[in-house]
Amino acid sequence: MSEATPAPDKPTGSTAPAAPSRRDDGLEARAQGALREMLTSSWLVTVLAIVLALVISAVLIAAADPEVQDAAGYFFARPGDFFSAVGSAVGGAYLALFQGAVFDPGANTVARQIRPITETMTWSVPLILAGLGLGIGFRAGMFNIGAQGQIILGAVFAGYIGFAWDLPPVLHLLLGVIGAAVGGAIWAGIAGVLKARTGANEVIVTIMLNNIAVYLVAYLLTLTSFKREGSNNPISPPIGENAAYPLLLGSQFRLHLGFVVAILAAIFVWWLMNRSTLGFAFRAVGSNPSAARTAGMNVNRVYILVMVIAGAFAGLAGSAQVLGTEKVLTAGVAASFGFDAITVALLGRSKPLGTFFAGLLFGALRAGGFAMQSRTGTPIDIVLVVQSLVVLFIAAPPLVRAVFRVPSPGGRGNAPAAELSAPVVKEAAA
Repeated sequence: MSEATPAPDKPTGSTAPAAPSRRDDGLEARAQGALREMLTSSWLVTVLAIVLALVISAVLIAAADPEVQDAAGYFFARPGDFFSAVGSAVGGAYLALFQGAVFDPGANTVARQIRPITETMTWSVPLILAGLGLGIGFRAGMFNIGAQGQIILGAVFAGYIGFAWDLPPVLHLLLGVIGAAVGGAIWAGIAGVLKARTGANEVIVTIMLNNIAVYLVAYLLTLTSFKREGSNNPISPPIGENAAYPLLLGSQFRLHLGFVVAILAAIFVWWLMNRSTLGFAFRAVGSNPSAARTAGMNVNRVYILVMVIAGAFAGLAGSAQVLGTEKVLTAGVAASFGFDAITVALLGRSKPLGTFFAGLLFGALRAGGFAMQSRTGTPIDIVLVVQSLVVLFIAAPPLVRAVFRVPSPGGRGNAPAAELSAPVVKEAAA
């Protein structure tokens, strides 16, 4: 077989990256096939993955309970005591989780009764926004693991605008939000440009950028322009009132306008990915980059745009933290939202509606985890176990189907990339 001739738009001596080898194409196709199987699994498999995670976590809750351990010592003499202790431990923990995340009927005021659901909504905002950005990348076939760093840079930009500038109310908040999106877009755009120009793996690049962002914000908070006057702690001055997200339900609750921003962002992502030409290009490249390139699409340009847009949404997640919930910039402003957002995007199958509800679920786990720990003594690490197990089972749909004996949907998850991308490529060629 003769060697392929160079593409006419890449003359000899240009700085454009060399065409990927067949081996590289095969590795990329297999990686994208695994991601595609996760994103195209049925809602039933997703629900069963959550159920399986809760069941295994219930076993851990029971095993860590002192009363269950005592009852296990005389199990064969009085097995009823053991099962009663297990039911009490697991039921009490999950009831406390629900009351801390949704509704607390034992509270003495209506405000305290509904406060849990508002806390869930508050915690969900950065998860939804970052998850939407990651979902765009996943559907475009890009493994963006850098939401953590992009959230931090968005928070840095928004925070500086918030405490260093003095502007009128609406303008100040608007510029803070735009600044957060720009900060996240720049940070993610670095990975996009490196992948497009040099073929650098976006997983490695974004992980390294996460580390750089962590140390960068820690350094910035030692500078006079970022550090709060008279404080030895690494914390910024408070955000100006004009730059803060307004509270939606008054001062009794922390829920702020960022939740509305998350809803609007989900609507925009739905339009982008399902109704726009750019979104179609994203999906075509995600299905098969080689076929998309053959159809005349500029794949390298798509890589850059995907990362820039994804980073902008992660940056908005940073604005929710610094302009809404915390109202200050700290080294831990991103917490673990960037990593949790990966699970949110996978759990929601990278679709806007699914990501929105997955963000609410994980927000509920965060809000209810504290109540579960304080009321029952259950370690809050159990919440992290639930999240980790959800990741495991979402990443392995065949395992979930095997456990619950759910038949594979016609072998779709094992279909070759070329077969899966055929409808998209035909539409692109047309």
